[in-house]
Amino acid sequence: MYKTSRYYIMALLTVLIPVVSNADDSVIAKLFAQQNVEGTMVIESLKTGQTFVHNATRARQPFSPASTFKVMNTLIAVEDGVVQDEHTVFKWDGHHYSVARWNHDQTLDSAFKVSCVWCYQEIARKVGTDAYKRYLKQTNYGHLQNEFDVTTFWLDEGSLEISAFEQVDFLKKLVRRQLPFNEKAYDTLQKIMLVKKTPSYSLWAKAGWAARVHPNVGWYIGYVKTSQDTWLFALNMVLDNKTQLPLRQKLALEALKAKGIID
Repeated sequence: MYKTSRYYIMALLTVLIPVVSNADDSVIAKLFAQQNVEGTMVIESLKTGQTFVHNATRARQPFSPASTFKVMNTLIAVEDGVVQDEHTVFKWDGHHYSVARWNHDQTLDSAFKVSCVWCYQEIARKVGTDAYKRYLKQTNYGHLQNEFDVTTFWLDEGSLEISAFEQVDFLKKLVRRQLPFNEKAYDTLQKIMLVKKTPSYSLWAKAGWAARVHPNVGWYIGYVKTSQDTWLFALNMVLDNKTQLPLRQKLALEALKAKGIID
């Protein structure tokens, strides 16, 4: 009886504990090495918990989320009624920003896609510090300082930080709709976060560039749905200069291809 119980427990644990392929995935590591960049990537199966990790030490290290926070920020904005849906309009005030794509009226959809900082700062002022503290605590999203500037805290060094592992945990709850937001918030985000749809997979993702921290940090996070599974992923990397920005998406997609998740 003791042996039977012990074997049953061991079998149960095998099912419940996520399967980590190895401490440092050599396939993903090679992709980073080929580009001569320092970074990390975490990929996890929603169905089985199988996990591929490159540079686990860095994957545990928190960094400013930069524009990847727009994923959470969109949910909060819709939940609180600050925006109605993806068609909500943000009126440009005529100020000329360094990013030309920001210099006109935006919808929530376009603001998300071009990472329009002034649009989400407008949202942040309406949401307010107390609401952010509440939502981030409820969702266990990253690490927020008690005192912060409501219009820049997701961009500043130290105000709000999150690790690659934590990004994946957040995405897992997002896909399962286990966060404290209404269906309209989830549906709106799902529409604007969609990057690519093919016969074999659909990709939802958001890039980020923490330009106020040193060294700069680049992010690419999201999830891929195939006919067999949903895969969550988070990549971050050191950015020496802005010419490396395309590497965020490039490396992430190459890693997903190398692991046989997308074609």
